[in-house]
Amino acid sequence: MSTYVLVHGSWHGAWCWHKITPRLEAAGHKVIVPDMPSHGRDWTPPGKATMRMFAETITRILDSEPAPVILVVHSRGGIPVTQAAEERPEKIRTLVYLAAYLPPVGDLAALAQSGQGWARNTESLVYANLDLDRAAGWDMLRQQAFREVLYEDCSDEDVALCNALLTPEPRGPHSPTEAPLHTTHERYGRIPKVYIELTQDKAIAWEAQKRMYTAFPPQRVLSIEASHSAYFSRPDELTEKILIAGGDKAAGPNRAR
Repeated sequence: MSTYVLVHGSWHGAWCWHKITPRLEAAGHKVIVPDMPSHGRDWTPPGKATMRMFAETITRILDSEPAPVILVVHSRGGIPVTQAAEERPEKIRTLVYLAAYLPPVGDLAALAQSGQGWARNTESLVYANLDLDRAAGWDMLRQQAFREVLYEDCSDEDVALCNALLTPEPRGPHSPTEAPLHTTHERYGRIPKVYIELTQDKAIAWEAQKRMYTAFPPQRVLSIEASHSAYFSRPDELTEKILIAGGDKAAGPNRAR
């Protein structure tokens, strides 16, 4: 039995994994699905939620587990998960990035200043449909763009659930999006990594996903033809890919790197 920790991305909560959790459990594995600060059932005001709080939410889980886990992260959650991975590399068996921001090793602020633009996502539809309140410390995708940007291949029932449950994302100088992040080859760099790309994604655009995993190659790339929210639209296929990434299912043809 393996332990899978599933970390959501922007605006969502633990609830977004509700189709994946029982499938992994049915395969015989333990599953832990936390709410990040200011998401789901955590009522921290978004302007008060920091990178440190996000990272500690994850490291507390890692510290509580007797054996290394498979840590799966979606979307913008890739940034604070990377911070936690730098702090607890010995507690992670495999890092799985699901259409997620995949930071390279190093000082991300310095990389940005050098013009390397590791997280360039210019093809995304998010930025044209985003409200940002600097004073209150949050950003939020406009509701009329939910389906096109996040849920294009999802059912009306899935979209209705998200309409009811999405919440603003912390945004500010200490938030996971903007706080400094520095990683090392000796810690974050040593953890085995798998990238699951979503080829119809309009939030973390497929072109951006490819740029990130080409610049900082993981051990394997797996592919699903789906929009940004494959945990809703392709739960069986995504569960299979997560199990392959975690080493708990044999892989068929894939794009291994």
